[in-house]
Amino acid sequence: MVPAHGLPLLLRKGLEVVVVPPRLKGPRVHVVSKCVDSPTGQLVLLSGVETLQQASELVGRTVLAREADLPKDYALHDVDALLGCEVEDARHGLLGRIEEVMRGPTQDVWIVLGPYGEVLVPVVDEVVIDFRSDPVRVDLPEGLVDEEGELT
Repeated sequence: MVPAHGLPLLLRKGLEVVVVPPRLKGPRVHVVSKCVDSPTGQLVLLSGVETLQQASELVGRTVLAREADLPKDYALHDVDALLGCEVEDARHGLLGRIEEVMRGPTQDVWIVLGPYGEVLVPVVDEVVIDFRSDPVRVDLPEGLVDEEGELT
């Protein structure tokens, strides 16, 4: 399985999922029995999928999970929800809006456009204070925005 919309790999053993559209016959709710991350996605074994034929019937379908069962920081990686959000820094105030999310191997980076021009915000616990607030609150390390309000 591969993640959609630029999301990280989110499936894990024990997670209850629904495949849509569902198969005509057979279970509609599955539990992830085994999950192995790979460079191209995740190799997943679902309960109720016993044969290669049953697995092939799921190709091209979407796997859904309850939002409450996703990791707490899921919203940090939901590009559709992040785009357009305002970002406020503890020292510099309003930085602007998230225009793009760059995916990296170790962390994402938000590209924020506003009064300081383009500001690159690393999405790490030490920087993002509260991503559920409006505006999103961050505490940028020194050097990303200079004191005169120009991008360094």
